[in-house]
Amino acid sequence: MEDLIAFGPVPSRRLGMSLGINNIPPKICTYSCVYCQIGRTLKLSTHRQAFYTPEEIYRSVEERVREIREKGGKIDYLSFVPDGEPTLDLNLGKEIHLLRKLGIKIAVITNGSLLWLPQVREDLSLADWVCVKVDGVSEEVFKKVDRPHGRLELGKILEGIKTFSREFKGFLVSETMLIRGINDSPKEAEKIAQFLEEVKPKVSYLMIPTRPPAEAWAEPASEEALSRAYLIFKEHGLRPQLLTGAETGEFGFTGKAEEDILSTASVHPLRRDVVEDILKKAGKGWDLVEEMLEKGLLKRIEYRGEEFFLRTLGREN
Repeated sequence: MEDLIAFGPVPSRRLGMSLGINNIPPKICTYSCVYCQIGRTLKLSTHRQAFYTPEEIYRSVEERVREIREKGGKIDYLSFVPDGEPTLDLNLGKEIHLLRKLGIKIAVITNGSLLWLPQVREDLSLADWVCVKVDGVSEEVFKKVDRPHGRLELGKILEGIKTFSREFKGFLVSETMLIRGINDSPKEAEKIAQFLEEVKPKVSYLMIPTRPPAEAWAEPASEEALSRAYLIFKEHGLRPQLLTGAETGEFGFTGKAEEDILSTASVHPLRRDVVEDILKKAGKGWDLVEEMLEKGLLKRIEYRGEEFFLRTLGREN
C-alpha cells in the first residue's frame, strides 16, 4: 500500500500545487458525509491508531518529491488529505516532524471531529496550514450532512475547534459544503457564521460538490443560496471565498502513467481530460485506461455531464 501514500501533486484552489499524503487506508473516517467524493465510509471509527509507520510515510513522500523535482515540477504544500480523517492517525505529529526535512510547507485538511482531544490539537499545531470543516452547528443538520460516528458529540466538536483556533499559530481556514435543501438556508448560514465568528478563521470557504458525491441525491446549493451565505458570512466579519469550480492546471507527472493515475484517483476523482493528459505525456493510449477498468482498478462515474475516474481499491462498487 506504500505506493498509494503520496499522490500528485494536484492543482489546488487553495494550496497551489499540492502533493497529497494518504495516511489513512480506504475508507476509515469519523464521518460518512453525503457529499464525499471518495464514497461512503467503509469503517466509522473514533479510535486513533497507527496505520503506517512515520518512516513509511516519509519514504513514500520523499520519493515522490524527488521524482517530481527531477521532472522540473513544483510543489507548494505537502497536504494530508487522505481517504479518511487524517487525525485518526496516531503518528500524525511524528510524520509532520519527519517531513519538515523536505523544506516544504505542510497542510492538513480535517473535519475537526477529534479536536476536543488535546493530543490531536498538539499534532495539528505542527502544521503550517489547517482547514477545519463546519457544515452545520445544529444537531439535525450536522447528522444529515456529515453522518457522524454515534459516539461523537457535536458540542464537544465545536468546543474543540474553538480551543484549537485560540492555540494554533499557523494559518487556519474553515470550509463549509452547502447541500441543497439541508444546510443552505439563511437560518443555517446565520448559525454557522455566528460560530465561525468566534473561531476567527483567516478565510471561510463556501463550497458545493464539484465531483461525484457519495449520495446521488446530494445536490449543490443554488447560486442564490451561495450568494446569500456569502453575504451573511461577510456581515459577521468573516472573509468568505466561494469554491464552486473544478481545479485547473497540470497534475503531477512522474512518467509512470498507471501509477500516476491510480495514486491520484485513489483520493481525487480525475476528469477524463486530466487522464488523457497524463496518458499523452507518458506516450500511452486510452487502452491502458480500458485495461485498468477491466481489471477493476478504476471505475467510471458520470456526474453533471462530465466523466470521472476513481480508484476502486477498498471501496464499495
